Amino acid sequence: MKNFLRTSFMSLTRNEALARGVAAQFCLLFDPTVEELSDVRTAVSEAVTNAVIHGYGASGGTVEMELYADGDLLTVVVSDKGRGIEDIELARRPFYTSRPEAERSGMGFAVMEAFMDSVEVESEVGKGTTVTMKKRLGAHE
Repeated sequence: MKNFLRTSFMSLTRNEALARGVAAQFCLLFDPTVEELSDVRTAVSEAVTNAVIHGYGASGGTVEMELYADGDLLTVVVSDKGRGIEDIELARRPFYTSRPEAERSGMGFAVMEAFMDSVEVESEVGKGTTVTMKKRLGAHE
């Protein structure tokens, strides 16, 4: 049986810390290393920041986060019903940003991919984006 948690919060920059904390607490089910915990927190931070900044911008909305524990596999799903991504392949390139005027680094997806085992992105313009990240945790030697 899978353990899971589902939460939603307003698309405010300050809620990125809330999402990071919730994910870290959920990860304790896996008895993770400090490094694993840091990896997940960083990836969640990037996914939520993308939803807030690029998904909604100033218009606001709701970000949803789901976490699943299945054996040693953590799955994190972050979704919004915002603008959507026109070209996912382009958006996943390092240094690309849809908000250059906001001095964004364009490293969000690259960071997620560096810290998680897999990252999948689904998006439809005008309907939103879903990022699904997976990582094996707690398999200590």
